[in-house]
Amino acid sequence: MGAAVAKSSSARGAVPESNLEARILEAMRRREAQGCSIKSFNSIILKFPKIDQSLRKCKATFENFGEHHALCSGADEDGNGVIDPQELKHCFEKLEISFTDEEINDLFDACDISEAKGIKFNEFIVLLCLVYFLREDPAAHQSKSWKGMPNLDSTFETLVDAFVFLDKNKDGYVSRNEMVDAINETTSGERSSGRIAMRRFEEMDWDKNGMVNFKEFLFAFTRWVGIEDADDYDSDKDAENNDNDAENDN
Repeated sequence: MGAAVAKSSSARGAVPESNLEARILEAMRRREAQGCSIKSFNSIILKFPKIDQSLRKCKATFENFGEHHALCSGADEDGNGVIDPQELKHCFEKLEISFTDEEINDLFDACDISEAKGIKFNEFIVLLCLVYFLREDPAAHQSKSWKGMPNLDSTFETLVDAFVFLDKNKDGYVSRNEMVDAINETTSGERSSGRIAMRRFEEMDWDKNGMVNFKEFLFAFTRWVGIEDADDYDSDKDAENNDNDAENDN
């Protein structure tokens, strides 16, 4: 009881850093009032392979938008594999996502966690999920279509459901105690469950303030399913193919 009160008080004292984060927080609280279908953290883990496969379908879209905009305007001429602010606006136009320039810039700043002025693939996934979530909010007025994109609605809805499941008191944040409770429900009686929960929470709590918002959760989730390793995997495969070509030439 005391832990729940402490967490609720801490969450109320948290101030979103931008209008975008305030929108996400309010939308999440409305969504949490509807509940979720997930019953255990283990059921989330079992969905990892399917979620990973679904999200990787965005890789071609991510690459194509960067390349197409580069041909049109000379941007990204160094082929650095990231989407800059102008490319992101072009991407939204092609996908027929009706966000203002200010909203797109806010999304870019929120998801450019490396502060490299370019959105990497894992950041692009988080950005798309936030766009989906905000467009699905009853208070939103954007079109729900995803022109030219793989069907990601069910995948993104699973991610939303997973966060709702973890946030037991429905205040828009996941606390350390809530993560421990979620893990304990799955691994009841195991001595390692507390350590697992703490490690998972630390992976989510990027700013180390003891509370995890939806964006932080999404970045952690992409790592859990292996999305952050996509570029490394592609690089390894390219290197392997080059080595094979060299051996064949010899």
